[in-house]
Amino acid sequence: MSLAASPPVASSQLPRRSANYHPSIWGDHFIPYASESLKVTDKMEEHIKTLKEEVRKMLILPTENLVAKMHLIDAIQRLGVNYHFELEIDDILQWIHDSYVENGQITLEEDLHTLALLFRLLRQHGHRISPDVFEKFKDEQGNISEGLTTDVEGMLSLYEAAHLRVHGEDILDEALAFTSAHLESMIVHLNPSLAAKVKHSLRHPLRKNLPRLEAWHYISSYHDDPSHDETLLVLAKLDFNMLQKMHQNELGNISKWWKELGFRSKLPFARDRLVECYLWISGVFYEPRYALARRITTKVICLASVLDDIYDVHGTLEELQLLTATIERWDISCLELLPEYMRFWYRALLDVYDEIKQEMTKEGREFCIKYAKDEMRRLAQAYLVEAKWYNSNNTPTMEEYMGNALVSSGYGLVIAISFIGMGPIATEQIFRWLSDNPKIVTASQTISRLMDDIVSNEDEQKRGDVASAIECYMKEHGVMKRENAIEELKRQVVSAWKHLNEELLEPTQVPRPLLMRILNLSRVMDVLYKDSDGYTHSTNSTKHLISALFVHDFPL
Repeated sequence: MSLAASPPVASSQLPRRSANYHPSIWGDHFIPYASESLKVTDKMEEHIKTLKEEVRKMLILPTENLVAKMHLIDAIQRLGVNYHFELEIDDILQWIHDSYVENGQITLEEDLHTLALLFRLLRQHGHRISPDVFEKFKDEQGNISEGLTTDVEGMLSLYEAAHLRVHGEDILDEALAFTSAHLESMIVHLNPSLAAKVKHSLRHPLRKNLPRLEAWHYISSYHDDPSHDETLLVLAKLDFNMLQKMHQNELGNISKWWKELGFRSKLPFARDRLVECYLWISGVFYEPRYALARRITTKVICLASVLDDIYDVHGTLEELQLLTATIERWDISCLELLPEYMRFWYRALLDVYDEIKQEMTKEGREFCIKYAKDEMRRLAQAYLVEAKWYNSNNTPTMEEYMGNALVSSGYGLVIAISFIGMGPIATEQIFRWLSDNPKIVTASQTISRLMDDIVSNEDEQKRGDVASAIECYMKEHGVMKRENAIEELKRQVVSAWKHLNEELLEPTQVPRPLLMRILNLSRVMDVLYKDSDGYTHSTNSTKHLISALFVHDFPL
């Protein structure tokens, strides 16, 4: 579409769709935190430093008790303080690997709980460990032994380990089905503490839960563990509260930016989900060193969310074609060609990208901007394709749909922006790798798109929206029941998780810290979209998660 030939569109009298999104449930709640810096007294700082040194000594202290060391690492990771001890944990796991693994096979003779824990810890860190170690727990018929059901901790440990499966690992597929079914059925027979532990794992397995949410949950229950370490627990609580203050301050400042944009009044049709966006991005990186990454990625995902609503529920096809061409041009001179409501969004887009450019110039990494712009352009083009399908009442084939839907998931854009905030480790070569659609990115996009489609589809079809993967699959394969199509899409999500797990095993194509952002983005989907669209409809479980992470601290 030629921009030069397009006059401004008079849009005030045009009929518009409406999704009737609920308003923000947080409003200006976090703005007061913008004026509060992270106040750390010398005494508190000294206390944290002392506790960290005590935990570090516990980690590096030579011991014959390998099992105790593994449990310590597991507790440190679950409590969310592992980012303080990354080098020590890497060294210990490498030593364990060198000592007890030969040709990918664990040589340690231990019980199910210990072997499953060892398998998971090593796999989590990228070691290629064979699951054949679990073959010994099968019966004479080749099935997992029913005798294991008396070992709840062992079953739970195997259940968690099985979530790191890749394609072709039948034993882990069997283990996951076996442990899921038996753990579910035995909950009513367990003591309250163990039942709560099992319920939590079934709902949020470690592989798919956000580290910060797992830390909140584990801190809340760790003191009930008879073998808990008081030093570690106090450190975890202090650290959680310290990070929370930092996140509150960041959220306050981003909330001020959002309020000043005035989208609530200027673009009332769009979802007002600033706080939910911050929750999303803090799930990708919560550590202090990623403050810039959180700021810029939250702002971009907020703008992408509004852009989605412009294309989905408000813009006419003519307006959307004009907006797509304007984003392609990326020039302030195009502003006056847009309808007024689009100008607000476009000006904000240019301003946020100018902010990113200034930060990258300081770091000598201006090359990042090109890739960030390209991904935003691709997103707008994908949204336009969907708008054209809707306007022509077209149901594409699954191949056509997924080819576009992976881009319209927004995860290509969010991954690129998150890499920008990772510092020098994200070289230009990394961004070239990213733009070639590597398998791990496609896997994460697939998880994002299909989980969203499965839970959002009913609402979207009620208001009149483009066909989702469900309709495309039903039409193409002659499937009459939606439930059958949904089951197939869930199988594809499972397959994508296996691909993602495979790509996280060594040797990796790019540095592991970058790949962890892609894993964390996939985890966000499992947390927010497990049963419903917790982003769009954020008044229930999502509100609870935000309260836990950003409102209530731990009493000391």
